[in-house]
Amino acid sequence: MKVIVDLCVVPLGVGVSVSKYVALCQQVLEEAGLKIRLHAYGTNIEGEYDQVFAAIRACHERIHTEGAPRISTTIKLGTRVDRDQTMEDKLRSVAEKLG
Repeated sequence: MKVIVDLCVVPLGVGVSVSKYVALCQQVLEEAGLKIRLHAYGTNIEGEYDQVFAAIRACHERIHTEGAPRISTTIKLGTRVDRDQTMEDKLRSVAEKLG
């Protein structure tokens, strides 16, 4: 089953700046071969359900390995079984309605 996820991973106990850890997670997601789109407060991910969640777990493992003692993660996700839908499809649909 395909899924589109909005992922926000926040390492705790590492100081004010977390961009180093965001970059590590982005690398993990890229290495997993997933379609991703970074935005200001998270990352959109598109792929097969099990592959996406395995990559999210790998992000946690990598960030802990690099010194973050705690991680708080927020995940929003959507699935469809009536048809395939991509992140681009969703954005295009809104853009068309805006004219």
